[in-house]
Amino acid sequence: MPKKFSGVINLDIRDSVPDWTPYIADKAPEGSPNVLIILFDDTGLAAWSPYGGRISMPTMDRLAANGLTYTQWHTTALCSPTRSSFLTGRTHHQNGFASISEGAMGFPGSNSHIPFENAFLAEVLREKGWNTFWVGKNHNVPIDEWHAGATKRNWPLARGFDRFYGFLGGETNQWYPDLTEDNHAVDQPYLPDDGYHLSKDLADKAIEFIRDSRQTAPEKPWYMFFCPGANHAPHHAPQEWIDKYKGQFDDGYEAYRDWVLPRMVERGILPEGTDITEINPMPDGTFAPADSVRPWESLSDEEKALFSRMAEVYAGFSSYTDYETGRIIDYLEESGQLDNTIVMFAADNGASGEGSPDGSVNEGKFFNGIPDDIEQNLSMIDKLGSPDTYNHYPTGWAMAFSTPFRMFKRYSYQGGVADPLVISWPAGITARGEVRNQYHHVTDIVPTLLEALGVEFPEVVNGYEQTPLPGVSMAYTFDAEPDAPTTKTTQYYEMLGTRAIWHEGWKAVAVHGPTSDIGNFDKDVWQLFNTDEDRSEANDLAEQYPEKVKEFVDLWFQEAEKYNVLPLNDLSASEILKMEIPAVIPPSGTYTYYSGASDVPERMAANVHGVSYTIVVELTVDEPDAEGVLFAQGSRFGGHSLFVKNRKLWYAYNFLGIPPETQIVSEVELTPGSHIVGLEFSKESVGQYGVSVGTAKLYIDDEVVAEGPLTTMSGHFSLCGEGLGVGRDGGDPVSKEYSHGFDFRGGTIVKAQVHVGDDAFIDMERMLAAAMARD
Repeated sequence: MPKKFSGVINLDIRDSVPDWTPYIADKAPEGSPNVLIILFDDTGLAAWSPYGGRISMPTMDRLAANGLTYTQWHTTALCSPTRSSFLTGRTHHQNGFASISEGAMGFPGSNSHIPFENAFLAEVLREKGWNTFWVGKNHNVPIDEWHAGATKRNWPLARGFDRFYGFLGGETNQWYPDLTEDNHAVDQPYLPDDGYHLSKDLADKAIEFIRDSRQTAPEKPWYMFFCPGANHAPHHAPQEWIDKYKGQFDDGYEAYRDWVLPRMVERGILPEGTDITEINPMPDGTFAPADSVRPWESLSDEEKALFSRMAEVYAGFSSYTDYETGRIIDYLEESGQLDNTIVMFAADNGASGEGSPDGSVNEGKFFNGIPDDIEQNLSMIDKLGSPDTYNHYPTGWAMAFSTPFRMFKRYSYQGGVADPLVISWPAGITARGEVRNQYHHVTDIVPTLLEALGVEFPEVVNGYEQTPLPGVSMAYTFDAEPDAPTTKTTQYYEMLGTRAIWHEGWKAVAVHGPTSDIGNFDKDVWQLFNTDEDRSEANDLAEQYPEKVKEFVDLWFQEAEKYNVLPLNDLSASEILKMEIPAVIPPSGTYTYYSGASDVPERMAANVHGVSYTIVVELTVDEPDAEGVLFAQGSRFGGHSLFVKNRKLWYAYNFLGIPPETQIVSEVELTPGSHIVGLEFSKESVGQYGVSVGTAKLYIDDEVVAEGPLTTMSGHFSLCGEGLGVGRDGGDPVSKEYSHGFDFRGGTIVKAQVHVGDDAFIDMERMLAAAMARD
């Protein structure tokens, strides 16, 4: 409730008594701890060194040695949903995040709009006297609110955070990120040639935020949600960090599983006698072909070398980001803050299988339905992890880093939901370097922090009556005996139609692959595992205990009704499109953009995929040597650009980074004066993989000054948020003909317009695969 004024007001201020109480924020109790949540992406339980993995994580090792390592902590199997639970303490369906923001539908459990009845922990702590910061990945702003003209009611600053710096999408180029600070887009502070990498930038900003707070309010505690881009694709890292792992994955992913399991048992991560599950299945009608694994011995020597290098890049990316995260920990120690800081180091879901069985030098190919070419991939082997690639390892490594479990990210098996979690708090946890085996879930994080901070979650926040927290506190594990019984009894799972329910040491899982049994949820076969004895879910006991299976299925439906889980979604792409948030399309079909405005996210921009289109720019050329970008969208890994160079008008189309880029160059010079220039693409046919084939014509005023054949992509240019800009190419440059930015100079751009035709051809199945596989 608002605080009341308790002073005295008379005619004369001399006879009045002031009261500052209503205007001064609550002060946290003296000695209240800080909170630092470090949340990585796409990491299976068997990847990192604290869990026995081959990827060295010294910062995480240091925190584990000074705290607790949890072996049965679980997530939702996908990033946006897990992060929503970290932020609010509610289930992902209560938050409207049944899937990622891009997969939003018009149902309470899947609309990607977190209700105000589910207040963020930051909203509570800010009012209780904590500074609140969010640095890094977001992916919890609804897709319809990503752009500059949208309401900011669901952006970080409106949901309890004092400051934000990071990226709104599910991934971003680590060398050329799409950055937002507070409520507006910003350029990266420097370029890769000057040593830029997003992991370093985010660590710098995290330290800056904390330092700014401490130098003006040294006694005030803070809460930071720190979310680097690692380990999500693209797997980008400095070369020296990649080279640290040279040769370390040459034995292959099946051998890695055999090597890592005994180490996990030795460290107490898994119990003695834990079985390893079979290699993830090749297509059998149940699981998507893209999720299958090619046996290592079936690969050629060249493929083995390529796949090994892809694992080295991933490992280098992870270790490098751990190092940059370590700079934050070092700063906290040097400034005397580390002892009384609760640090949680975790991952948001299992290892990612989005690289397909063959891996990729540009994962955009997978989401455009274009198969990777082994020869092209091999030609890029020495550039993996650099700005020249947008790479992702093959599914075999997702299986390996999820040892000993079935499947990986997106599935309700342990491979999708079992994740690393280390908690360190020297001032509040006396145990050091111990393991905790209690069963817990991401919904238990907020209750744990509330208990540790001594804060009660209010019944009303900002005028909204609050939904009760469904989780339980894990704080009892801080100083408990390692084998103390868990206080949690039940946890449901659902992701993209896959379902599971854990209850008192048993777990039932519904077999419902993304390509089988469409709509037949009532015909799903349920497996049953005794997870107290079978941590890897290797031994199905469903036939032995049919009554228990029925009990668990009924329990799952009870939980589903309680938490907005229904309806289940495995729709066809055409059905999904009918239920998506409607795109904002001008009545005329013509989109207008202006120079100097923020880039427009691709989902909000003119969609030129699968259609004829025209790009028209009205400008004035003041100088003969005027040059620069007039219009650009996407990047070198998929995009197009209209620009002026060497007094000529150019149009470049970069088809998924596959060389050579298409270039159409005017035969005449662009002279000083007022002009209308543009590009017209006329689609004439649909080629293999749904691409559009046609003719492009370049115009200066009403004259065709060049033309040529053009093939355009069927899917997104960018999965990382690189948008549409006028007057400059602000991200990773579309064309090799210019460098970053290439701001237009020597003239003035009045406006740019894009007209989209109505001759679209959409491959619905390819769009479905992209929508449902992406995070």
